Amino acid sequence: MNKLILKEGRERSLLHGHPWLFSGAVQRVEGNPQPGTTVDAFSANGQCLGRGAYSPSSQIRLRIWTFDEQELVDEAFFARRIQTAINLRESLGISTQTNAYRLIAAEADGLPGLITDRYGDFIVCQFLSIGAERWKKVLIEQLKQATGLHNIYERSDVEVRKKEGLQPCKGLLCGEEPPTLLEIEENGLKFLVDLKEGHKTGFYLDQRDNRNIVRSHSLDAEVLNCFAYTGGFGISALKGGAKHVVHAEDRADFISMIDDNARLNGFPDNACTSIKADVFQLLRQYLKEGRTFDLIILDPPKFAESQTNMERASRGYKDINLLAFKLLRPGGLLFTFSCSGLMKMELFQKIVADAATDSGRDVQLLRWLGQSADHPVKLAIPETQYLKGLCVRVR
Repeated sequence: MNKLILKEGRERSLLHGHPWLFSGAVQRVEGNPQPGTTVDAFSANGQCLGRGAYSPSSQIRLRIWTFDEQELVDEAFFARRIQTAINLRESLGISTQTNAYRLIAAEADGLPGLITDRYGDFIVCQFLSIGAERWKKVLIEQLKQATGLHNIYERSDVEVRKKEGLQPCKGLLCGEEPPTLLEIEENGLKFLVDLKEGHKTGFYLDQRDNRNIVRSHSLDAEVLNCFAYTGGFGISALKGGAKHVVHAEDRADFISMIDDNARLNGFPDNACTSIKADVFQLLRQYLKEGRTFDLIILDPPKFAESQTNMERASRGYKDINLLAFKLLRPGGLLFTFSCSGLMKMELFQKIVADAATDSGRDVQLLRWLGQSADHPVKLAIPETQYLKGLCVRVR
């Protein structure tokens, strides 16, 4: 039997339900477990703490599948976990709002390393851990049975897999290839999604609720949508009655999709302006020109990939928020986000507050923002609350 024995006093996180066991907590490994195989974890005094996937290449040496020492990790186990995750989404009524949503959110759904998103009749998966990779065939089969869908595409083309001793990869797993652009629906809007080459699995599904909130605040507003990707926030603002939206994005192919998405929803070409630009430079240019807006969205990519670059990431967040505050008209709104899991909400709020102070603006916090409900947060795992956001108003 393969066992992983912890150092004395290092079992606390597992006892509190956090599924990660780091290499520094390991006293020794008994047996000869192969990467991804199921290993039981024991405290120094012999208490069984759970069983999980062994990852000798990663700092996270064990990702717990179950804390129940009597529960077998087999096909039936994965069938139960997948069905439970799908049942949650059905109970939330998300399919009445959209045909594109997250089915399985990794650790938050008790399936570490597995991300599964539904886009109409297609499923897109990411296998981010060695455990999920080892069980890939079983997971695919159980997904087909639970959803009745057979078109499954893999988007495991992410660098984080290298920490697990895996190479990034993508491609068709079963069924039909997704089209170059797939049309999805969300709250009465249509969007074209590139499942093969787009960010994440194709669309920022976690921002669905926040797009709706922006929409509700956009009447007669002049809007600046920064890091626009394919225009989700800006097009939602147009649906809410915005006068005009400027989309800022640094990739030409995404700029083209923004324009296509605007036309797809019946907005005239002059309803928005799509600019290929570095957002940091564009904000400085607008400040120099004296340009102002009623509503600004800052939804940048992940600035903090690790603790070692947190200071640099914090400077980046402060810089763009400081500039945004200076570009807002009195009464204007800023929707600002961080998708960095390492960035705590308290720190992010402090950074935004410091930016407000340095900008000389009087700022009110109207609401905290987070990921949509199909991306649940498990209270025992703070890292599952990765998307942080603030809606603030300048006076």
